[in-house]
Amino acid sequence: MRTHDDWIRLASTIEPRTRAWIDGEFVDAADGATFETVNPATGAVLAHVARCGPREVDRAVLAARRAFDAGSWSRAAPRERKRILFAVADAIEGATDELALLDSLDGGKRIADTSTIDAPGSAAILRWYAEAIDKVYGEVAPTAGTDLAIVTREPVGVVGAVVPWNYPLETAIWKIAPALAAGNSVVLKPAEDTPLSALRLAELAAAAGLPSGVLNVVPGFGHEAGQALGMHDDVDVIAFTGSTEVGKKFLEYAGRSNGKAVWLECGGKSANMVFADATDLDAVADFAAAGIFTCSGQVCSATSRLLVERPVVAELSDRIAARARALTVGDPLDPRTGMGPLVSGRHLDRVRGFVDRARATAHLIAGGDVVAGAAGAFLEPTVFADVPTDSELWREEVFGPVLAIVPFDDEAQAVRLANDSPYGLAASVFTDSVHRALRVARALQVGTVSVNTVDALDVTTPFGGRKRSGFGRDLSLHAFDNYTTLKTTWFAGR
Repeated sequence: MRTHDDWIRLASTIEPRTRAWIDGEFVDAADGATFETVNPATGAVLAHVARCGPREVDRAVLAARRAFDAGSWSRAAPRERKRILFAVADAIEGATDELALLDSLDGGKRIADTSTIDAPGSAAILRWYAEAIDKVYGEVAPTAGTDLAIVTREPVGVVGAVVPWNYPLETAIWKIAPALAAGNSVVLKPAEDTPLSALRLAELAAAAGLPSGVLNVVPGFGHEAGQALGMHDDVDVIAFTGSTEVGKKFLEYAGRSNGKAVWLECGGKSANMVFADATDLDAVADFAAAGIFTCSGQVCSATSRLLVERPVVAELSDRIAARARALTVGDPLDPRTGMGPLVSGRHLDRVRGFVDRARATAHLIAGGDVVAGAAGAFLEPTVFADVPTDSELWREEVFGPVLAIVPFDDEAQAVRLANDSPYGLAASVFTDSVHRALRVARALQVGTVSVNTVDALDVTTPFGGRKRSGFGRDLSLHAFDNYTTLKTTWFAGR
């Protein structure tokens, strides 16, 4: 296990890639423009990164289309694509420390997470999709007489992937892995707050044998690079993870351009429902705290709404508040840190606004302040009890370490409160009754229900939601539906 000093020493050796990656090489923005990416734990500027706009996006899309049409990847034998993607996964694994540090420095994520979950998990997901390449088959349709109808899956062409800053490397892999496995070319637009790991990933992929133009990375701002990608007439699919507000913009861009497919995984306001028959309240408190304080609450599926059956609400609230107060907030490069900073000072101000406004209507039982003496964007783990169910804290996505607690009296009321949300991404249910768990899970209007745990997730199962949480699905074999098109070929008999 590396120590805090070990990680600081390694961080001093990191040399971020700062230029766009287009057609197999690093390039500057055409006008030389750059933007700063900042370490949210210290406020220090990490690098000045190429600020891509329409010209760079157009160049990247043209490279992606040229590579797709050339067929060196799109028409490569499945086993050849598998071989190369395995090599890319090996390269990610070999650069685990570097990639983990890039995400920790760039986004404030705990090194304890990026080095053990995000980076190695990204390699594992890529391997899983590589292994699936030659195991996804077409179909033979039933026909009359001597006719033969076959249904095949083909790559869609050029995929534009737009990913958020909370899991910069791993969410990029969620899009890239199935898209590349299916034979597409990709233009990736990382979040402007955290572009560094994506740029290094592209370089690693090229060194591992991925042909030029198959993966391109265009760092920049959403209203410039993101919009240009969404509006481009030669992009066939947009795969987006981020806010609901921006997701709606990509639907608009598709309608104003070539009608490209858009797959959205957007925001959430997930409910965690605890029934009085959940006997191990210590375990429940641990899960509830993890569900809201992991990644400083900056998780789309964070269980930010806690519904507790009234007989145990006071006891459970006290236990969660104690865990919040005991959580060590500090340097994300220290393996002992329990929670790092928010991604930026700008985002800290937004989250603090929610907290400050909630003080007037809800009961603050833990946290609520910035961390005293900290130079970065640090907020204390925060817990509110007795939160009005018509308040913004209960209904809007805060995207920070802020938990809202509400009591309920019976199962029907709990389900009604959980479903009374514009979002439908995930939910958790804690109960010792398997029958109740099944009833409640069926009644919840969400994409994933975790029973006696929070945020259950695996590459083998689809991840996505309903309502304003979007309609795309990442992970599992179902992700291939986003990046393939079905073709029917009919042979007339004689």
